[in-house]
Amino acid sequence: MKQALRDAVVVITGASSGVGQATAEAFARRGSKLVLAARDASALQRVAKTCRELGTEVLVVPTDVTDADAVRELAEKATSFGKIDVWFSNVGVGAVGRFVDTPIAAHEQVIRTNLIGHINDAHAVIPIFLKQRHGTFINMISLGGFASTPFATAYSASKFGLRGFSEALRAELADEPDIHICDVYPTFMDTPGVAHGANYTGRKLNVPPPVYNARRAARAIVRLAERPRTSTTVGIVAELARFAHFLAPNITTRLLARLTSHYLSQAPQTENSNGNLFRAPAVAGGIDGGLRSSRRIPVATVAAVAVFGLAVAVLITGKSRVSYRGVLR
Repeated sequence: MKQALRDAVVVITGASSGVGQATAEAFARRGSKLVLAARDASALQRVAKTCRELGTEVLVVPTDVTDADAVRELAEKATSFGKIDVWFSNVGVGAVGRFVDTPIAAHEQVIRTNLIGHINDAHAVIPIFLKQRHGTFINMISLGGFASTPFATAYSASKFGLRGFSEALRAELADEPDIHICDVYPTFMDTPGVAHGANYTGRKLNVPPPVYNARRAARAIVRLAERPRTSTTVGIVAELARFAHFLAPNITTRLLARLTSHYLSQAPQTENSNGNLFRAPAVAGGIDGGLRSSRRIPVATVAAVAVFGLAVAVLITGKSRVSYRGVLR
């Protein structure tokens, strides 16, 4: 059944930039009342100003989702609108680097933010949903939730864990037909996230095309709020990689590790940085990250199609125990 979004109360964490900001603007255009949360209060006020200019009511609540008490306070303040219809759990950080080169504190903070932060969100809002007997909890996961990400091991662990958390929570709430737990699996989005993230590689980071407009993810999230379903992907690469990893997980992961290692060996040098792991970025950056370019070769698409073909070949021939070391050289 289609859910009405006009006057629906929507909480968005990680709303200060990127997909969070794009989603806030998308809901504002639909007439939803917004509660915006992130660590950066000034950035939230800028997003709120834009949303108010689109004609909606906005409440700004600066919040660090790793603090369970702060998240409970966010939920309490959101109920000043009388209800909560949608909670978009969107906060995410990353740390790129070889596992042993990445500080253990960075690994811990990625897990604390990407997994525990989302659990804090759910723990604060699910009791409200149960009391009002309806609500939609939308989890921003990522392609990394079903295909592991070498050189970002804690990120991979957090996203695999988040997918498991969603599945378990969805099962617990199966007898509540009007409470929905929805997962979003986007591929690479053009947001400031890469520039904001921690980098322990000593090399400048980029992402391979195709890189999608964050507003595309926002539209998918609005559709989930209107018509809740278990999960949705954003971008063809996510679909291809998901299927390829299902058929041949070892080969897809090793191929991705080789491609990443090759890229890092060629990339310009830069200083290591904690990025936005432990504090909000100095500049929120808005929605776009400047990563899209029609002139770049679609390496990610080619790689995904190649991996898909190899995975199908493995499935057909039944040679699942064959060593692929030679293939990946």
